[in-house]
Amino acid sequence: MNFNVKEDIVQMTCLWKGERFEDGRPRVPDEYLKALHNLTLEEVWNPIFVKGYTNQFEGRLKLLHGDGRKMIGRAVTASYCPTRPDLNETVMEIGRAEGRTGTYNQWVVDSLVEGDVCVIDMYDKIYKGTFLGGNLTTAIANRTKTGGGVVWGGIRDLEQMKRVPGVQVYYRGIDPTPIREFVMTGFNTPTKIGNAVCLPGDVVFGTDSGVLFIPAHLVQEVVDGAVKTKVKDMFGFEMITRNKFTTAQIDKNVWTVEMLDLLMEYIDTNEAAADFRGIDWSQEYDLAVNGDPNDTQSAL
Repeated sequence: MNFNVKEDIVQMTCLWKGERFEDGRPRVPDEYLKALHNLTLEEVWNPIFVKGYTNQFEGRLKLLHGDGRKMIGRAVTASYCPTRPDLNETVMEIGRAEGRTGTYNQWVVDSLVEGDVCVIDMYDKIYKGTFLGGNLTTAIANRTKTGGGVVWGGIRDLEQMKRVPGVQVYYRGIDPTPIREFVMTGFNTPTKIGNAVCLPGDVVFGTDSGVLFIPAHLVQEVVDGAVKTKVKDMFGFEMITRNKFTTAQIDKNVWTVEMLDLLMEYIDTNEAAADFRGIDWSQEYDLAVNGDPNDTQSAL
C-alpha cells in the first residue's frame, strides 16, 4: 500500500497524451483552464455526457462563496474511511516512510501546486470530519493561487475561511469539532464525490450549481465543443426570435448546410460573435452533407 504513486496515476489516466506533473497527473494546459471561465455548466457538461461520462457531476454541495465565481483547476484526490487502530498505525507508518508529516489532510495540502484543487471523499463525515478550516484554507490559497477544495464531508472555522481571498470551497456541512478518527485509503486514486467520479488530473469545474469533473483527455474537445455550442446558441436565439428557424431545427445535433452558412455569416458580420471567428466548422459541414448515423435530438 502506497500513496500518490506516479506509475499508478499514469496507468489510470492513460488516455491523456500530453504533459504530466512530476507525480504523474495530467497537466492540462492553462489556456484551457482560462477558456473554461467563459463557459456555462451546461455548455461544458453536454459534450461529456453524450460520450457516456454520465457520472461526472455532483450538485448536493454547499458553497463557501455563493457569488457566482467559478472554481477551475486540476484535481488532487484523496479518499478516507472511519478509523480502525491497526489500519491507522499501518497507514501512518507508510506515510512516515514516504517522508510525510502531520495529519492525513496535511499530506494532501502539502502536495498542492499552482492551479490545483483538492478533491476529498470524507465519506460524508461532518462531526469530526472537518477536512478544512482556516489554517488549511490559507495554505491552499498560498499553494494553488486560484484553486480551492471539494469536500464530501465537513469544514470548520467558516468565518475565517470566508476571509481567505481567492479561494472557493464546496462542502457538505459545518461543525466546530476538529477532524478526528479517520484513515487515508487513497491519495491520487479514483475518488467518489457523491454521484460523481474524479481521477487525479481531472479538471474541476465548479459553479453555483455544483461541481463537474472533466476527464483530462477530453478537456480540449470539451472546450472546443462548448465554444461552438455557445455561438450556436447566440445565433439560434436570434433565429428563433426572427422566426427564421424553429426550436426543433435549432436543437438538432446536425444542422443543414443552409443553417451553417447563415451561422458563418452571423459570426463574420456580428461584433458580438467576433471572438468566435477562425473556428473550424469543416466537421459540421461534412455531417450536414453526408449525414450522421448517430444523429439524435440534443442531449439537452
